[in-house]
Amino acid sequence: MTVNERIKEVRCALKLSQRAFAKAVYVSNGYLADIELGHNEVKDRLIHLISSAFSVNKHWLLTGEGRMFNSTPEEKLERVTSLFNELYPEYQDFVLRQIDELIELQNVRHEKP
Repeated sequence: MTVNERIKEVRCALKLSQRAFAKAVYVSNGYLADIELGHNEVKDRLIHLISSAFSVNKHWLLTGEGRMFNSTPEEKLERVTSLFNELYPEYQDFVLRQIDELIELQNVRHEKP
């Protein structure tokens, strides 16, 4: 599997459209489509942007070795739970409100036309 194919695999694993994925990594839809089809060479800048935006393991992206993501959703949830439990109740309420707002924003930004 090529790095181009692994980029598509990441996008599909995240359940993002090409449009949403391209927007998150600051490239055009057409450029991303050409990458996924193997028509464009993958530049280091794109590898860095994908890794940063989606917590993708750079080594996996380049070689296919190791895990796709730097941490699993379960590991992230465990960390969030631990940090959340350290907060005072009023700050826990604030965090929950922020999560609600982020979900609303996400739903608006990733709506299908």
